[in-house]
Parts: sequence; C-alpha cells; structure tokens
Amino acid sequence: MMVVLLKQKRTSTPGPCFPDMCDILQQLGALKEKLSSVETRLADSETKLADSETQIQELKNKESTKVVFSAASGGGDTATGPFNTDTTLVFRRVITNIGGAYSPFTGIFTAPVAGVYYFTMFYHAGGAHYSGLNLIKNNEDIVKTSDHPSSSDPSDNGGNAAFLQLQPGDTVFVRLATNNFIWGTDYHTTFSGFLVTSS
Repeated sequence: MMVVLLKQKRTSTPGPCFPDMCDILQQLGALKEKLSSVETRLADSETKLADSETQIQELKNKESTKVVFSAASGGGDTATGPFNTDTTLVFRRVITNIGGAYSPFTGIFTAPVAGVYYFTMFYHAGGAHYSGLNLIKNNEDIVKTSDHPSSSDPSDNGGNAAFLQLQPGDTVFVRLATNNFIWGTDYHTTFSGFLVTSS
C-alpha cells in the first residue's frame, strides 16, 4: 500500500511553473520588450546621426567654396571701341580671381556652383561718343549703364550692379554696345563679382 502511494506522489503532475520561475519568465518577457524598444530608438538615433553628418558635410562644402574676382581693362592712354557690333569686353588685368571662375582670355565669368552672386561693372568715358555697357547673363541683358555724347562734359564715370541667381555653368560678362566706347586709361573700367551664398 505504501509503495502505491509513493508512486502516486512521484507521478503527480506539477503546475505550469514554479512560482519563482513564473516571475523570472515574466521579467524576461518584459526585458525583451524593453530591448526591442531600445533597438528601435537606437536605429532612429543612428539615422538622425547620419543625417546630421550629411548636413555638416554639406555646410563644410558650401563654406569651402569661395568665388571672388575683380579685373580691369586697358592700361595706358587707350580706348576700347567703337565697334560695328556688340563686343564682349575682356578685362585682362586680373586683380583677384579666387576660385578661377573668371577668364582673362575671354572676359567671361562661369559659375562653378549654384548660388547667389553679386556683380559690378564700372567705366570711364565721355566726349563725342556714346558709352554703353550691358551686364549679360547667358546672353540675356540684365542691367545697363550708359553716357550720352557731349561737347561740354569731356569725361564721366558710370556703373551698375546686380545680384544674380546662377546655376553651375551659367556665364556672366560685360558687353560693349555697338558704336560705343570706353576708356581703359589707368584701369578705370572694371568688372567684379563674388559668391554671396551657395545653394
């Protein structure tokens, strides 16, 4: 009889888990949920960090792009024009050309990066001839400056300026109008520009 009872005790079915083991399993499940949440937040943080690094690099690239030039035409007692057609002025005396975007061989500025640029043109002229300069962007007249002939006003200085939104490869130059002239004496006539902000 005792043998039978012992066997029944040994073969009786235990509960689903021991009390301590149930607590441990619950805690393990909670830890898994927390770990999953931490992994998700970590992935989000890594994405934000990568985006921030990209933005920092873009800002560094913008900061490192410097474009500044200034050039003058003539030298000595010389005049340019008049010509029987519109003529691109070539400012051969380069004063500054940071970034190398201005060509003293063609007189043309070529934008290296997209952005807002500021350009100026000044001239010295007067006397019996018209004097007219146009600031040109991709063969489009942007701004002008001019002086009418006068026998009583032997010389004048004039100029104009403009902010231009440019894309890489856009060109900007100064054009002398047909039958107009300017003095190149002592580098009075100049063409300058610089990158204000890249985009």
